[in-house]
Amino acid sequence: MMKFSVRIIMVLVLALVLTSCGGKKRIVTKKKNSKAKTERVIVRKDRSTPSVKSNENNAPHVATPKPSGNLNISEIYIATFSEIAKNNMRQHKIPASITLAQGILESGSGRGRLAVEGNNHFGIKCHDWTGDKIYHDDDASQECFRKYKHADQSFQDHSQFLTSRGRYGALFKLDLDDYEGWAKGLRAAGYATDRKYPDKLISLIERFQLYVFDEEVLGTRRENTRTSDITNNLTHKVVPGDTMYSLSKRYNISVNQLQKLNRMTNSNLQVGQILIVK
Repeated sequence: MMKFSVRIIMVLVLALVLTSCGGKKRIVTKKKNSKAKTERVIVRKDRSTPSVKSNENNAPHVATPKPSGNLNISEIYIATFSEIAKNNMRQHKIPASITLAQGILESGSGRGRLAVEGNNHFGIKCHDWTGDKIYHDDDASQECFRKYKHADQSFQDHSQFLTSRGRYGALFKLDLDDYEGWAKGLRAAGYATDRKYPDKLISLIERFQLYVFDEEVLGTRRENTRTSDITNNLTHKVVPGDTMYSLSKRYNISVNQLQKLNRMTNSNLQVGQILIVK
């Protein structure tokens, strides 16, 4: 009987030992699992970093007008605004060559901020202006400049600005084909503070033969020039009945290309509007 009791006691002791060993193994397993969870959290943090960089790289870029075909930016500007300059010459007696040269110089051929955001092509400041305004660093920080809805309004206001101020009165005593006198007179009257302003205007007029437009208005033109060819062969004056589609068919160019050439956001046309067509 005692032998049987001893065997039972030995079996119980052995069972307790085995049970304690199994518990230790389970504790070790839990530690391993916890380490695996920690490693997974670290990986998630590392993966989040590239998404931030991709957002920074997706920032929008502002597009800048580029030359088209054989024309550079200034020639496109001339083709776009030469008719307006000539009409203003007929109406206000300001040489078209001077108007175009000032527009090219003051607006960077239409690419400057005042021209792009405010349609201001001549750098005319607010003064007694009651219309829309745009602020821009010039001689001083954040000066007030006039803002227009359309570029042709800027050309019209430029003519009115010169004709309505007495300090420019001496200019209108000069001949309309005397672009050198006009260039020097503008600086003398205080239009610009740059001492080289007259030379810059004269250089632009002679480089692009802008005096031809003065001759066309005065009826004194004698020979063909590249400047005249640019405006006659590459532009179209809108007449009643014209549409972007009909013009695209006439000049073998897509509507989308026409819009890009003329910086248009829609297909709306106005009678008398000058379009670059190739």
